[in-house]
Amino acid sequence: MQFELSEAYLEQIKLAISRCDEPYILEQLQVLHTADLAEIFNELSNEEAKYLYTHLDEEEAGKVLVEMEEDKREKFLSSLTSKEIAEHIDNMASDDAADVIAELPERVQDEVLSHMEDSGQASDIVDLMNYDQNTAGGLMAKELVKVRVDGTVRSCVRELRKQAEEIKNIYTIYVVDTGEKLLGLLSLKSLLTTSLGTLVKDVYNPEIISVKTNTPAEDVAKIMEKYDLVVLPVTDGLGKLVGRITIDDIVDVIREEETEDVQRMGGMEALDEPYMNMVFLQMIKKRIGWLVVLFIGETLTATAMSFFQDQIEKAVVLALFVPLIISSGGNTGSQASTLIIRALALGEITIGEWWKIIRKELLVGLTLGVILGTIGFMRIAIWSAFVTIYGPHWLLVGACVGVSLIGVVLWGNIVGSLFPLLLKKVGMDPAVSSAPFVATMVDVTGLIIYFTVASIMLRGILL
Repeated sequence: MQFELSEAYLEQIKLAISRCDEPYILEQLQVLHTADLAEIFNELSNEEAKYLYTHLDEEEAGKVLVEMEEDKREKFLSSLTSKEIAEHIDNMASDDAADVIAELPERVQDEVLSHMEDSGQASDIVDLMNYDQNTAGGLMAKELVKVRVDGTVRSCVRELRKQAEEIKNIYTIYVVDTGEKLLGLLSLKSLLTTSLGTLVKDVYNPEIISVKTNTPAEDVAKIMEKYDLVVLPVTDGLGKLVGRITIDDIVDVIREEETEDVQRMGGMEALDEPYMNMVFLQMIKKRIGWLVVLFIGETLTATAMSFFQDQIEKAVVLALFVPLIISSGGNTGSQASTLIIRALALGEITIGEWWKIIRKELLVGLTLGVILGTIGFMRIAIWSAFVTIYGPHWLLVGACVGVSLIGVVLWGNIVGSLFPLLLKKVGMDPAVSSAPFVATMVDVTGLIIYFTVASIMLRGILL
């Protein structure tokens, strides 16, 4: 059954900690999952968390530390000595340990690593910290099972038994040559169904997908998704096997990438930290830039209307439909840009297919415009049967609004679908073409389309 942390249960835990009720604490620790424990730790004070932490076994303590929210973990670690941190980190996988140590101040990092010299893991952690966090090298863990191609299946079994305690999940066994160059893989099924005396070179699979240490994290996620992989080997520039990336690390990458895209599409810079961790000035800085750009863009709406001031004065009724016209175009453009951005992110379309995309969106935009234009015309026609607000020329006004909606919606659809492709072409993030940005562009041009159509269709009225 899925665990849900309630206020009542949290209070029970806090009460047990304050009373040093060890039997109850130990009973709860036995039944709770690591992720659930981390959720509880996020709600405790440092003193409460330290008491509860001392009752965890070494392996579980490391897992809880990894699962905790970054800001809570940072505060918790600040209450521990360098030696205590080293003891906890020593039981983590190398990639998780490197991530946790990277969050510590440099002085504390050195102290923690100095306490870990005897464990043999310190060198792996230092090596991982030298890689960019947004690359395969920054994601990978050093722990893996590898065997020599010139060995036997019996030697593989021995190696597997020797390394099994240090590796959390063994998905596959990698085959390397005497120079540690990755050659292929040996599945667990092959290991169990093959004679112990069989040579590895006779049963291993040379068809293997791998990435380099400098491969961007986003590309790693796409590769694992495309080929349905749960683990992916990482090699250096010489083809030597240096680590592996597991699916749980990629889930975090995908979540972060999608969060950044959503924030950019909302018309702001991506946040560097969780929402509640952002201080006031940082939040203002992240949001004000695009708001100023969009505000300046919207001022062009007034400029565009000023060019048609005479038409508005002669037919004030035209001003009534300005919000309807620009919002319809903006909404259509926002829809189109969102669809194209997501399709690009999923690899469903490429820039080379721009002509196919435009042909499709022209038809879609025209159809949407006709539907909205018809509704707009019918709205004016029905209202005119009961009120005289649209004047004696309501039929022409309705036709003008209907035709304008067709043009504005069609134009908004084209802009919304083309702009992300253009940004992708010049090497920018398509998510920058956020819905507000596209909407602002269409607002200004939509007014020009509307009043141009009005000048032509209502020429007799405006003279």
